[in-house]
Amino acid sequence: QVQLVESGGGLVQPGGSLRLSCVASRRIFSIYRAGWYRQAPGKQRELVAAMPTSGSSNYGDSVKGRFTISRDNAKNTVYLQMNSLKPEDTAVYYCNAYLNSWNEFWGQGTQVTVSS
Repeated sequence: QVQLVESGGGLVQPGGSLRLSCVASRRIFSIYRAGWYRQAPGKQRELVAAMPTSGSSNYGDSVKGRFTISRDNAKNTVYLQMNSLKPEDTAVYYCNAYLNSWNEFWGQGTQVTVSS
């Protein structure tokens, strides 16, 4: 079993920035695809960003050019740098580690609120 713990959420004004962190209880991000998802009230959970163990990352259309996913395998940590935040970015953000259908883990989520 793997625990994922997110941090870094909070309240930020439109146009501001936040960096989310996700720490894994063991070294998995060198093997598992790392991802960030979000879920706003009344909406389905959606992919924000995903980083495979090799190759290019991919981003949801609404965050391209504003958000960046990165990984530090030595620290078992994945980051999501969020810039130029908009009110529609308000959601609970979840960290994800995916290998296959039988090996997938989620964090508990961290709230991001973008409001003036």
